Amino acid sequence: MFFPWVGLFEQLRLADVFVHYDDVQLPQGRTFITRVQLKGADGVHWLTMPVQRGKHLARINDTNTSEEQNWRQAHLKTLRHMYAKTPFCKAMLDVVELVYSMNTTNVAALNAIAIEHIAAFFDLECDFRTSSRLGISGASSQRLLELVQRLDGTVYVTGHGARNYLDHELFDASGVRVEYMRYNQTEYNQLYGSFTPFVSILDLMANEGKDGRRVIASPSIYWKDFIT
Repeated sequence: MFFPWVGLFEQLRLADVFVHYDDVQLPQGRTFITRVQLKGADGVHWLTMPVQRGKHLARINDTNTSEEQNWRQAHLKTLRHMYAKTPFCKAMLDVVELVYSMNTTNVAALNAIAIEHIAAFFDLECDFRTSSRLGISGASSQRLLELVQRLDGTVYVTGHGARNYLDHELFDASGVRVEYMRYNQTEYNQLYGSFTPFVSILDLMANEGKDGRRVIASPSIYWKDFIT
């Protein structure tokens, strides 16, 4: 995901190992892999990474950013404008500038770099892996299970979207416990009207700085309890 919301980092906080799932299809159309919401004085603004749309069913790690225009500088200009009144704007921009200075146009690599630098900003320790380097074949729930098993995992923590496709019984039968996030959506100091949790974690960084770590605290629950 592209500079994702706080919820992803709450998953990361609970994990011993975090796997960047990079060798799956890039969704067609609008996707949080290439865009994210920001909150400004004029409401919600979408920050979008332009990508080269190549062959159909292209994988995320086979997709590159479009470099026809200087979108990185445009993003930094937008962020400076939208968060100029926040107390930790510079700290947030320093991280974004560091990410954008990396010599890569690969979408998967850029997103992974951003997630890992933000985790470091909040002192979230985790063993980061990349699915394409683990050599697991197959698809769907079976592949996810084998990824967990390859890493000697006993618990798989996931977000709410997995409810619609995950084979929970397959994991149970293999002795791997599936847990879903129970998002607290904890409020923090945020400018411009009513609080919303559904924005990039860059918003938390700019408004709270490193003290925003206290917000990254949601627990997870067993899948049967989540479903019911």
